[in-house]
Amino acid sequence: MDVVYRHCAGLDVHKKTVVACCITPGAKGEKQIEVRTFETMTVDLLALSDWLTSKQITHVAMESTGEFWKPIYNLLEGNFELLVVNAKHIKNVPGRKTDVKDAEWIADLLRHGLVRGSFIPPQAQRDLRDLTRQRTNLVQDRATVVNRLQKVLEWANIKLSSVATDVTGVSARAMLEAIVQDQVDPAALSELARGRLRKKRDALEQALTGTVRDHHRFMIAQHLMQIDFLNQQIAAFDEQITAAMQDMSQPPDEPGSTQPDASQVVVTPPEDTTAPLTWEAAVALLDTIPGVGPRAAEMILAEVGLDMSRFPSEAHLSSWAKLSSGNNESAGKRYSGAIGHGNRWLRTVLVQVAWAAVKVKKSYLSSFYHRLAARRGAKRAIIAVAHRMLIAIYHMLKKQEPYKDLGATYLDERNKPKVVSRMKHRIEQLGYRVTIEPVTVSVPR
Repeated sequence: MDVVYRHCAGLDVHKKTVVACCITPGAKGEKQIEVRTFETMTVDLLALSDWLTSKQITHVAMESTGEFWKPIYNLLEGNFELLVVNAKHIKNVPGRKTDVKDAEWIADLLRHGLVRGSFIPPQAQRDLRDLTRQRTNLVQDRATVVNRLQKVLEWANIKLSSVATDVTGVSARAMLEAIVQDQVDPAALSELARGRLRKKRDALEQALTGTVRDHHRFMIAQHLMQIDFLNQQIAAFDEQITAAMQDMSQPPDEPGSTQPDASQVVVTPPEDTTAPLTWEAAVALLDTIPGVGPRAAEMILAEVGLDMSRFPSEAHLSSWAKLSSGNNESAGKRYSGAIGHGNRWLRTVLVQVAWAAVKVKKSYLSSFYHRLAARRGAKRAIIAVAHRMLIAIYHMLKKQEPYKDLGATYLDERNKPKVVSRMKHRIEQLGYRVTIEPVTVSVPR
């Protein structure tokens, strides 16, 4: 088998130790193997880097083991060509597994070019990912606390959520604070309603009649304090994400700007005078998609980045995100085409925006969803909509063009003769005679 990398190393990464195996050519060109074990403290990892440098190692491969590969990647990045490999793709023969043999196996696979590294974005984008993911965690935590608050209200026989849509809105929040301050008169509490909720004061008076005790007041007060804290945290992360995107969008020659990685710049042909897409412009671009807001756009961009050249086609991006159906066929039989496990952060936000997009009436995504949901079910259909949205995002970022809706009749227009024939056949089955005549439709100016 041909040797691709003559100076390479494989790392078997654990929480406390990392086993490194170096493969280098000997004096007569023979393969030389040397294995050493290092601790995972920073000093020890720097010693690992020095040892690899002394061996003239050019390429290093390691398994993507939880979060344990990240400290090693941080210290080795820039000194070697690093490949973070999916552990599922490099399984060794069962019964021959030790830490040393695992490191040797990884190094041997890398030596012959049989491993493929995972997509690891540049440092600035990784930092942006940390911010958007933590903000998502905070939003989920806030939703959990709101649900706990709702449970306390139910225990106290307060049915506020049956009348008010949001128990943390302006009106509901004023009522809850009054309850914490020992206000028990339902009529007085209902007068705190604002806006359209004032029309429901009679219903509010009934909903606010309960059996509130000091225990319930204490629980409500603590939950409100926790919600306020989480709101402050989310606002702080919003500001930090905006600042990070502004810093990443600055040209490298401006004072105080960060040096952008090559993957953050859209490579354009010499004859193309289009300016590179900035992060702020990309957020505005994705905001044109139905169902996608600024927060969702920031989340999507933090996961996929701006440079679509790292994905040869939209099919590669969909496969990386695990939103395209899998291939599982044997002996002419097609088995489960499950999408598999991919980037859960990207898939979650795409499914969320897909549910919002299919609610837009007379749109392509809505018609595509209802067309597929009737045959395959809602869950499969919404994954397919998320897949279509990801394909649209790929081309929007690559061409720097806003979203263009194809229209609700796009799928029917593609197969108009078949649609007309099928409808005609169904009407004739009901006992009617059908005559098809084309009608000229005038396009309004």
